[in-house]
Parts: sequence; C-alpha cells; structure tokens
Amino acid sequence: MSVEPLASLDRTTLRERALDALRTAITTGGYSPGDHLGEVELANRLGVSRGTVREALRHLQQEGLVTAGARGMLRVNQLTAAEVRDLFRVRAALEGLAVTEILASDHRDRTAAALRRSVAALQGTESDFAARVEADLAFHLLLCRESGNSMLVDSWRHLEGRIRVTIMNGDPDDSPVMMAGDRHAPIVDAIEAGDAATAIAIVEAHMASAADHFVGQLSA
Repeated sequence: MSVEPLASLDRTTLRERALDALRTAITTGGYSPGDHLGEVELANRLGVSRGTVREALRHLQQEGLVTAGARGMLRVNQLTAAEVRDLFRVRAALEGLAVTEILASDHRDRTAAALRRSVAALQGTESDFAARVEADLAFHLLLCRESGNSMLVDSWRHLEGRIRVTIMNGDPDDSPVMMAGDRHAPIVDAIEAGDAATAIAIVEAHMASAADHFVGQLSA
C-alpha cells in the first residue's frame, strides 16, 4: 500500500501560526506593555525564520498590539489614557449600533435568549479572571454578531486585541465590576423590551465605567 507523503507547512501557514502565537502571548499577558520583541529570540522560541517573525510583527503593528520605539525597536504597545477612553467610546458606538440593528430586526426574541445564555456564562467566573474576560468579551461580540452587520463585527474584531491588552494588563484582583453578569443583564432586559434608548444608554454607561476603571489603573 502506498502512502502519500505529508505536505510540509508552507510559508503562509508558518506565518499564521507565528502570528497566532505572538498575538495570544500579548493578549493574555505573556508579554507586558513595553516588553521588547526581538526577532532573533522570537524566531528561536517559535522555531521559524526571522523573516516569518518579521511578517507576523508587522501584522501586529497594524492591529495596534506592537509599536516601534527608539531606533525602530519593536515593543508591546501600551495604550495611553486618551487612547483607552477613545477605545471604549468607539466600542460604545459600535455596540449601540448593534442594539439599534437588533431592535430593527425580526429576531429580537431569539437574540435576547442567546444573550441571556451568554450572561449566564459569566456566573461563577469570579475566581477565574481569564475565564471572566473570555465570557465578558463573548457577550459583547455576540451582541455585535446578532446585529447581522458584518462590517460592524469586523470593526469590533479589529479592536479586540487592544481591548484584550487593556483588560489583561489590569490587576486581576481588581476585576472591573462591569464585567459581572448583573451589569450585562439590564442590556438584555432593554433589548427584550424593545427599548432602544435605555439599551444604548446602558451600553454607553458600561463603556464609560470601563474606561474610568482602566485609566485609573494606568495612573495607579
């Protein structure tokens, strides 16, 4: 019986794997803001060429996770207080638009039920910061997806890396109260009631509170 030889990984696959590994390391706190990202060290750790690492780092620069410092040295980006506030204002605008489009759709009840399940997933994560972050972001991404607006979802996903870095580099013992399930349930209540103004106001207050929290941690 003849056996087909295994195909070797092509350059694109290696680049994507390197990109995923580096993105995960940054967004989960494996690298902290300001940490230097050297091509040689990363290439050795990942078992890929410096060129592959360079391409991955270039992509992470476009995502806002990596920035060039003095003499072109690449470091993990750290958002300023102004950038954090801008980030959460944009989130509020996107998620407020999601609410508007959900309420204009014919699947509001189905969406409310899905969001309730997502809120339930937040329960019991109080002692697991990483699990709470995942459950919190899953709720907000679901809110955007349920809008049915692919451009809105793409815009939110483009911000996701910077959202994660902002959250994960906070103090896990000082988890923001707005990540609790009871802070998300009123958004669902308003959607279920068809009350766009209240739902949007809650989303905006939610994001403003998050911005205040993370800006406060930057200055602590």
